[in-house]
Amino acid sequence: MTLAYWCVLIAALMPYGFAGISKIGLSTFDNRKPRDFLETLEGYRRRAHWAQLNSHEAFAPFAAAVIIAHLAGVSQDTINLLAGLFILARVVFGYCYISDRSTVRSLAWLLGLGCVIGLFVAAGLA
Repeated sequence: MTLAYWCVLIAALMPYGFAGISKIGLSTFDNRKPRDFLETLEGYRRRAHWAQLNSHEAFAPFAAAVIIAHLAGVSQDTINLLAGLFILARVVFGYCYISDRSTVRSLAWLLGLGCVIGLFVAAGLA
């Protein structure tokens, strides 16, 4: 399995890490009504929930871009580089979201999007 495919797996699991941060250690969590509970969160826990939602949104385009780049015959080094940068950007994004660093968070989000666009452009040029 390529590094890029491992990155797809990491990106698929990343939202669950943010979900854990939003809930861990709270005795008030009600698993019968998790969405109601999540709407009551505040501070870093609420931002962790938002990072989870955004990570779910970012996953599909990234996974598609990696697969399409592979199918188009893009250099494995290029795919691995862009996929690895995407994961790094998304980790920074999550950290910045949770710690309320909005400007750096937006820059990390933009870098992640740039990696996805880069994969699609590389596939188009292959």
